[in-house]
Amino acid sequence: YDNGVVHVLDASRSVTVAGNLLNNEQKPGFLNNISKEYTKLKDDFASKKTTKEYLSFQQAQNNPAKIDWSNYIPTVPSFTGNKIFDGYDLGEIRKYIDWQPFFIAWEMHGKFPQILTDEIVGKEATKLYNDANSLLDKIVAEKWLTPKGVIGFWPAEAVAPDTILVKNGESQLRLESLRQQIKKAANQPNLSLTDFIKPASENSNEAPDYIGAFSVTMQGIEPHIKKFEAAFDDYNKIMMQALTDRFAEAFAELLHERVRKEFWGYQKDETLSNEQLIKEEYVGIRPAPGYPACPDHTEKYKLFQLLGGEEATGIHLTESLAMYPAASVCGWYFSHPQSQYFGVGKIQGDQFDDYVKRKGMSTEELQRWLRPILE
Repeated sequence: YDNGVVHVLDASRSVTVAGNLLNNEQKPGFLNNISKEYTKLKDDFASKKTTKEYLSFQQAQNNPAKIDWSNYIPTVPSFTGNKIFDGYDLGEIRKYIDWQPFFIAWEMHGKFPQILTDEIVGKEATKLYNDANSLLDKIVAEKWLTPKGVIGFWPAEAVAPDTILVKNGESQLRLESLRQQIKKAANQPNLSLTDFIKPASENSNEAPDYIGAFSVTMQGIEPHIKKFEAAFDDYNKIMMQALTDRFAEAFAELLHERVRKEFWGYQKDETLSNEQLIKEEYVGIRPAPGYPACPDHTEKYKLFQLLGGEEATGIHLTESLAMYPAASVCGWYFSHPQSQYFGVGKIQGDQFDDYVKRKGMSTEELQRWLRPILE
């Protein structure tokens, strides 16, 4: 295409770009600069491509997180099994909203609250923020959404380098993890979520370890979306969807805080601001199936089995293992102070073959689910 193609991420910049393209004097120079910029981006990207080195699966398993289990006494949760939260106070959840992803959903990139005073997008960002809070006031006051959450805790132990055995009453469930295989710098471990659960060899009846799980969802968005659609009000329709997503994430944040301070109680004296929570400065993690630390979506079946299924959670898993309602979040709770978020990255054929055996699934089916991380 000879007239130039310009990618504009921010709607507030589109008027300036369109003006440059419509001005016959400015257009040639503008497109020439764009061409140079894009060429540099392509060259920089190409120059960063290097051959990555990987360890064998056995070598990776021999390089786990270094944890001194002999001096670790796991905190016992206040209950085992599940606890359901119906109709949680929306006003309380609202306090935990992380606004930065909200602005990103509107193609406005920048830190909150600094984005509100940004020289370029500040005016539009402030208007968007004010409109969002006006709609939030109505959602909270009129209870447009119904929050539903479930949390649970169970005794657990690492029975193999990448397998966690969860004891749910009389039944047992094996959670399978994937491990980083990329070659690390000296003294850097190849992590797996199993690293953060006490090994069976270190366990005893007096001090078992535990794992937790959670799901949260926001029910009731549909009639409000239909109302906005009937009024051809796309702005408030998108706003409603974005805020409902933020509510779900905020509910997950709120419950995790209560887990740390109250229900599991391994950080009873925690006093973190909302900004610190967003920066994940707390102890423990809540990784979600399908995300970098546990990229296998099929482990979600086990999570929902432990939490009581659709009846308890209010969440339906689709064929692609997406969650419905869309404004839903789920994940695991790990409490060990050395537990951390990480990305598994690409895995090699030897780990994949081992994973096929552990999962008891066909090679073809697992290839479909793990395709993004297969080397």
